[in-house]
Amino acid sequence: MDLFSNPQAAPLTAPLAARMRPQLLADVAGQQHLLGEEGILRAMINSRNLTSLILWGAPGSGKTTIARLLATETAIPFHALSAISSGVTELRQVIGAAAARPPLLLFVDEIHRFHKGQQAALLAAVEEGQIILVGATTENPGFEVIAPLLSRCHVLQLQPLTASELRLLLKRALTEDPILQQSGLSFGESAVGLLANQAGGDARRLYKMVELCLTTRLGGSSTSPGTTCDEEFVRKVLASEALPYDKGGDYHYDTISAFIKSIRGSDPDAGLYYLARMLASGENPLFIARRLVILASEDIGNAAPNGLVLATACFQACQQIGLPEAMYPLAQTVIYLAAAPKSNSAASAILAARKYVSRHPDAPVPLHLRNAANTVSDEFGHGDGYLYPHDYPDHFTPQQYLPESVGERFYVPLPQGLEAKLQQFLERHVNNWRPCEQKKAGDTSPSEE
Repeated sequence: MDLFSNPQAAPLTAPLAARMRPQLLADVAGQQHLLGEEGILRAMINSRNLTSLILWGAPGSGKTTIARLLATETAIPFHALSAISSGVTELRQVIGAAAARPPLLLFVDEIHRFHKGQQAALLAAVEEGQIILVGATTENPGFEVIAPLLSRCHVLQLQPLTASELRLLLKRALTEDPILQQSGLSFGESAVGLLANQAGGDARRLYKMVELCLTTRLGGSSTSPGTTCDEEFVRKVLASEALPYDKGGDYHYDTISAFIKSIRGSDPDAGLYYLARMLASGENPLFIARRLVILASEDIGNAAPNGLVLATACFQACQQIGLPEAMYPLAQTVIYLAAAPKSNSAASAILAARKYVSRHPDAPVPLHLRNAANTVSDEFGHGDGYLYPHDYPDHFTPQQYLPESVGERFYVPLPQGLEAKLQQFLERHVNNWRPCEQKKAGDTSPSEE
């Protein structure tokens, strides 16, 4: 789009998503927390005080549409750049032209793909008001946008569209788009519901599926004449559609996070659901299996030590058999780990020990524990007084193992599963004589998944 132009309606040769792009903010589906009467964008428009923004949201949630309509509603000249194809030279040309006729609403699609130098090139123009930056990103801007630019922008999060909002968009397209009207295409109510659910909150994906249905229907299918699409027809058309899944983006990390947290929360059904989503989207089964091995120690530990054995065997099985059969050991492991008693005491213990060692890295090893490997070591008393536990009842005898200066207890067992027996043993033999500070379970927690 040329500098200082404003958004125009798309031609009939454009994709359906472009043809159906709203021309008024009132026609934008969803995002009422931003565009409603109490929304911040509505307030900016009413006050004619538009500031630089980062619009963060899932694909098809309306980021580009909102940016274009902000320019239209405020009568501010508009220019769009794609961070994928634009370099610093083009960026500087736009900023230079805007300096002569400020302000310009500069829309940068996928701004997270600008490297730090490109983002830094925007700072002065934003600071001086030459441009009003509206950046769009599907990634968490806290990770992808440099701090100086973030501090100059409001970060607004857009929500995926609901199924009911997508239904309305579909019905509007069927009644308002000239090409769809001319085709006579229609959908049964159950087919509409299927399309709305399959779109996954993404309006652009919804329109693409409608276009695919239209192309298939008008392609001359002898088994299903006419232009009315029922649920069975839509299912057949969408059978080859891949699920949305960005292995390098937030969707990927949000899904694996939900997967781990569901198992940690002892919900096997939720764990299986996210497992199925990841596998259907092409996730590497070894990535999933590795996370299960970590979870088996971090969240279950000695409450059910067989969990680590099973998770490790699952990883090996996935290596050996691959998909699709690897889904069976993965499912078995997910169910076992979700239903197993939980304990994070092992993870908390090693983190507490690491924290202590970082503060006190050189506490001397007690003499009776040192290695008496030669005569010189013997002369210095290495190993003197060591008590061999197997010579005593229960294969235990009280003995100082920690350095004398270490007065903390790192491992605090929980009364969960088999760990309860470990707790009983330690209480009976160790904790009743060793002068260590007792910590509460959970004082040191592993970093959140």
